[in-house]
Amino acid sequence: MTETGSSERAPRRLRADAQRNIGSLLAAAKEIFATSGVDAPAKEIADAAGVGVGTLYRHFPRRSDLVKAVVEQGVDACAEAAPALAATHEPAEALARWLHRYTEFVGTKRGLASALHSGDPAYAALPGYFMERLEPALGSLLEAAMARGEVRTDISAEDLLYAVANLCQPVPGGGVSYSQRMVALLMNGLRCCAVPVVH
Repeated sequence: MTETGSSERAPRRLRADAQRNIGSLLAAAKEIFATSGVDAPAKEIADAAGVGVGTLYRHFPRRSDLVKAVVEQGVDACAEAAPALAATHEPAEALARWLHRYTEFVGTKRGLASALHSGDPAYAALPGYFMERLEPALGSLLEAAMARGEVRTDISAEDLLYAVANLCQPVPGGGVSYSQRMVALLMNGLRCCAVPVVH
């Protein structure tokens, strides 16, 4: 009985180790891609993650696999932030905080831009994944703020996603903080023309 229990527990330990390694690799790749681009040496990423190069290639055989995973992880984190913000803030504030987070995600993705627009078929599904995850997340926050009369009603979640992406285009001397200031102005515009709900 004891031996059977040990053998049953071993795969779970291996899976947990593998998950930790993947998490460390994605965190390291995200940072390195943002500063050095997607062509950074595999050893630099593996060293930053505290694993061997073999572990990197075992989980991400191609560079495009790693780039795609980094982007999808960022998209998922943004999507999952929406309900948490809605539960802890008033609708307009939750919306503003989510847009701030989304701006940070888009702004720090600049290091991946050349790869994502390279025409590599490995990235073909990413735009669809992006909209599938983020449009409903933002839509729920936007609708809640509209229902309370806290923001104007003539804009859609899709409009906002594209507007923020455009405001995150690089400008000389401007980084993510500049983009966030521009998005804050956009949010002020959404608020200023809102029609308060009369109870």
